[in-house]
Amino acid sequence: MLQDLGLLGLFIGCLLAATIIPFSSEALLAGALLLDYSPWTVILVATLGNTIGGMTCYLLGWLCKWSWIERFLKVKEETLAKASQKVEKYGCFAALLAWLPFIGDVIALALGLMRTRVVPTTVLMFVGKGLRYMAVAGLMTAVLN
Repeated sequence: MLQDLGLLGLFIGCLLAATIIPFSSEALLAGALLLDYSPWTVILVATLGNTIGGMTCYLLGWLCKWSWIERFLKVKEETLAKASQKVEKYGCFAALLAWLPFIGDVIALALGLMRTRVVPTTVLMFVGKGLRYMAVAGLMTAVLN
């Protein structure tokens, strides 16, 4: 399926993976690399999609109340409180960790709830996610060669 959709499929898949839909965008990245797309193109497309997905969670945090997030997104209050403490401590630099499994979406929500500045948050989220994809692509390339 990824082969039929190409880079658009990678972009959409990575975007969705950064929202509350849990699946591995790294697997999509690996699949795109196996299809012989340029590693830098794959990294860029995956990073853009995943960052936009992460910023969607940020926007949800910005627009919603804690009680809505807990009720509709099923994020426990304790989990959100811990992420919010990290955001209070580190500010928008917490966005560097929005790529982390499980807690990354909550960090993005907390960044929105805490109303961090949009541009630095987006840039830092892009950097964090991009570094993760560079590491995955580097490992894939090393294994394949």
